[in-house]
Amino acid sequence: MSDTDFDVIGIGNAIVDVLSHSDDAFLTQHGLTKGSMALIDAAQADHLYGEMGPGVECSGGSAANTIACLANLGAKSAFIGKVKDDGLGKIFDHDIKAAGVDFSSKHETDGPSTARCLILVTDDAQRTMNTFLGACVNLTPDDIDPDYIARGAVTYLEGYLWDPDHAKEAFLKASMAAHKADRQVSLSLSDAFCVDRHRKSFQDLVEHHVDILFANEDEIMALYEVDTFDAALQCVRDKCSVAALTRGDKGSVVIAGNEIHVVDAEKVDHVVDTTGAGDAYAAGFLFGYTQNFDMGTCARLGSVCSAEIISHYGARPEADLADLAGAALES
Repeated sequence: MSDTDFDVIGIGNAIVDVLSHSDDAFLTQHGLTKGSMALIDAAQADHLYGEMGPGVECSGGSAANTIACLANLGAKSAFIGKVKDDGLGKIFDHDIKAAGVDFSSKHETDGPSTARCLILVTDDAQRTMNTFLGACVNLTPDDIDPDYIARGAVTYLEGYLWDPDHAKEAFLKASMAAHKADRQVSLSLSDAFCVDRHRKSFQDLVEHHVDILFANEDEIMALYEVDTFDAALQCVRDKCSVAALTRGDKGSVVIAGNEIHVVDAEKVDHVVDTTGAGDAYAAGFLFGYTQNFDMGTCARLGSVCSAEIISHYGARPEADLADLAGAALES
């Protein structure tokens, strides 16, 4: 692709992930539904955080996970997101920069505290997430610098942040700035519930502002209100340039114009934690895409990254993704 300062610039929720091992008894004691994602308020977040066992804290959020994985692959990466000037905000800032990501977003001095996602992982690899969104949802168009967006080959948008109207405006400003600079725009639908809430506006966004779409099977079927994956595939094929659709252990399907690529999932000996699997897939795919690899190779790199993430706790790689990608390209 064209010579730019960044391969991918991500825009999304700036969240500190707190991961802790748990058991069913703890979930029951605190009225938590295993495998669910619940939004909680500041008081609930403080209480649950105090009750959890030892945990690992790191910068998180869907798009931030993708961007961190891209940096691990060797891509030039940047992230735009909202944090407060508090303890967790400093953790987010330090952690994502330490991952090799350019992060220069202003820390807020007023308003809610930095967002956090309290993730309880049980022995069956289920993740129970309790999220306090805090400062991250206050992203506005003022946080988007068109000149900065023009420095990235691809601007990657996180569907989770499509809820607030000012965030929608920020996304549209970023998309228009990217296309004005002859760059590309990518979107992750993030969650079927997000799609259900914003179906019509997501459809418009995909058709008129997005070049590369990421979605899993449930999300793409929800977007077009169809009952089968094949029907969804036919709906999306003329709506954007590339659609990369993941299907769990069935692998992924990539459609680009008249091309359709079906790529198997990578083998994993033991699935430990599915947190961030889709985020990692997007990273591998976009790495290949910005390096001008063919669609099938992009999808395979996505599968390689996703397989690494689900083999351990947490949404950030423990192995060197660049080494894994290199080995995959040589095989």
